[in-house]
Amino acid sequence: MNAKPVRSQPTETELRKARAAQKLRENLARRKQQARARRAGEADVGEGLPAAKSDDSDA
Repeated sequence: MNAKPVRSQPTETELRKARAAQKLRENLARRKQQARARRAGEADVGEGLPAAKSDDSDA
């Protein structure tokens, strides 16, 4: 008698959790690839932080 109605659309909370899970999977894959590159002696591919880049300007 107290059957829950079937929802066809996920709630905002479910969507947020799904996005977070996807980001975590992407981050893990990226970190694994970096670890493999370090073991192989290759440099990490990345742009880095703009503030950390050295240039010869005084400004």
